Amino acid sequence: MSRIRIPLLLYAYIATELLAPFFASFIILYAVFFLVRLIPLLDVVLNLAIGFSDFIRLFSYIFPHMLLYVIPMAAMTGVIIAFTRLTNDREILAFKACGISLRDILPAVILVAGSIALLTGFFSIRLIPAGEVAMRQLMFQLAKEKIDKGLREKQFTEALGDLVVYVDRIDEQDRWHGVYVSDMRNREQPIITMAQAGHMDAEIDNMMVTIVLNDGTLHNTEGQDNQVVRFKRYQLQIPLKPPTRIDGDDVTIIGKGAMSQAQLIEASQLPDLSPERKMVYLSEYHHRLVLPVGCFILSLLGMPLGLQAGPGKKAIGLPLGLGFFVLYYLLFTVARVMVEDLTLPLVIGMWSPNIIFVIITSYIFYRVNRERSLLTRPVQRKLEAFSERVLTPIIAWIMTQIHKIISRRKQKTGVDQTPPPSHGLHIHANGLSMVFHLPGCEYYGCENCTIEFKDVEVAEKAGFKPCRFCKKLITHQAEHDQ
Repeated sequence: MSRIRIPLLLYAYIATELLAPFFASFIILYAVFFLVRLIPLLDVVLNLAIGFSDFIRLFSYIFPHMLLYVIPMAAMTGVIIAFTRLTNDREILAFKACGISLRDILPAVILVAGSIALLTGFFSIRLIPAGEVAMRQLMFQLAKEKIDKGLREKQFTEALGDLVVYVDRIDEQDRWHGVYVSDMRNREQPIITMAQAGHMDAEIDNMMVTIVLNDGTLHNTEGQDNQVVRFKRYQLQIPLKPPTRIDGDDVTIIGKGAMSQAQLIEASQLPDLSPERKMVYLSEYHHRLVLPVGCFILSLLGMPLGLQAGPGKKAIGLPLGLGFFVLYYLLFTVARVMVEDLTLPLVIGMWSPNIIFVIITSYIFYRVNRERSLLTRPVQRKLEAFSERVLTPIIAWIMTQIHKIISRRKQKTGVDQTPPPSHGLHIHANGLSMVFHLPGCEYYGCENCTIEFKDVEVAEKAGFKPCRFCKKLITHQAEHDQ
């Protein structure tokens, strides 16, 4: 009985060729995604005065979420770059000369792509929900710490927004003594609360901050009525006024993204839940399973796309890969929206992008394995004819219009250098500095410029003077009129 020999050396060589561009693509793509994610995060970091250690923790919590999109793109890019290099260096031709076909190389690609897909699945199912919960708890804790820092002895603090708090003394256990609270939330007249003692509680698990007051009185005034209530214990639930939103997401609310797979199933089975809301939880459940499988399919698709390169040919693998990647996520997004709108069945809708791309990948690999072009000749001819008849004239027309617009702007900037006339304009003036500004001045829209004049003459008669920039414009206009 003959034993099956696994070409470990071949598999190790192919895996090495795949992993090197994968890691390079991963670093570049992750840096781009991180910079995009960092822009909305900076506002929170600066407002909460987050230190370096807390920023590293926050970065580690956001890390898994970005990998859900970075890893599939990096895997596909790595496979395309690797096989593009092997084709350009004629190593694929050498493999075929030695009797090694694409089917013999495919298992190595499957092993690498499967490992990357499993890693993506681990991030999707386990680390991303845990990171969502940890990030919200960290942001809640930092917001609460900022409130604590804003509360000082014998000072009125407005760190709580419409709640103004005054504390006479704070002991070593952070207990308050002599507390005064003015509550203006949704009211014209404040509710005044005075207490002998109090403290602040923060329940991070429930995302709630509460002020607890002991032995005091509550004064409520509505019109001519005045109500005084004495209490032994009184609680005030307060909103978090420090920024708690990152890129539109409220970090104090645990949503479907922070739930585990079991919690999503339990949430979808609640009796009072509407069908649309139930489908939202179920679509999130399948979303975490569909994307890792999609990562595996896209990685395999990168192999025939990379083989399109060669001596004397354009390396079209990367543009095609980018197009297929965008197409996949476009189909996935449309299918998920239709599923949540109850237009498509759950399983068919969520898994349809993977089914479609399995067919596309199998067809492309079949044609490349037989050394045929990706598209049949009739299809290529139709695309070429469509490009010549439709796309080329449209592109030419767009370029012509752009050239006309640029030339018009050049003519305007080169000829018309006269300032705008001073008559018939609305002049903005600053009542504090007694200075006015013309349209086009950088201070024309300043906050203190609340006074408007019809023209320069009226403004000067009222005692206002032009700023330095506007004074030059007025002088230039006078010389031009002469």
